Amino acid sequence: MGHDVAGLLCVRQRGRYGMDTGEHVMAAPDGLDIVLPASRDRLETMLRALEPELVLCAGFPWKIPPAALAVPPLGIVNFHPALLPRGRGPNPVAWAIRNGEEEIGVTFHRMVPELDAGPILSQAALTLRDEWSWDELGPRLREVVVEILPLALRRAEAGDPGDPQDESAAEYRSFFEPEYATIDWARPAAEIVRQVRAWRFAGSAHGVPGALAEIGGEQVRVLRVSPEGPDGTPVECGDGTVWVLETEAV
Repeated sequence: MGHDVAGLLCVRQRGRYGMDTGEHVMAAPDGLDIVLPASRDRLETMLRALEPELVLCAGFPWKIPPAALAVPPLGIVNFHPALLPRGRGPNPVAWAIRNGEEEIGVTFHRMVPELDAGPILSQAALTLRDEWSWDELGPRLREVVVEILPLALRRAEAGDPGDPQDESAAEYRSFFEPEYATIDWARPAAEIVRQVRAWRFAGSAHGVPGALAEIGGEQVRVLRVSPEGPDGTPVECGDGTVWVLETEAV
């Protein structure tokens, strides 16, 4: 879109929306500076070294300090997979699935010290289908990003402050509680299906992410289930049978 990329800043851990550091580095164009700060306190110094006019953030796992937010003169624009002000927090897609919602969204907004609270530059809705992983949802998200990112960049380049979020409609949800990591087979099948799907999109603040269960005497993470057979391993639940289609060892 006519912009020069000053560099790539990432951290040594798996990103919030799928890719880990190694994948980011390998996907970067040749000749692009890549910086890996050791801590949040180093973000301001690293950004100043790159001399960016504008920073575009996507899935960065650290809260960016105010001093670093102030480095680029045109600000930092953040990508968030929700229709802000609803869906603030690190797991908007996972919470939408858990709650049985049929729609998420894509929002580009200006970063401010409060999480996901900055003025909106562009936004679009996206209907959830039967996606079970970021690999399945990611291509559809990228289509929306390609559509609405140019508007966000044009507004940022022009110094447009963006549209303030409606705080009366704001909601913030953090990581899932530890108790939600374990499947309770006494619950209805629809809830179990949503739990397994939701964990495929969720980060974890307490170790191994769910959905965890003991199947055939082995502790596993359940990756895919179905309320309909005959494929998979049948497990009785609160209102019938759930078929476990895919697991991985814990």
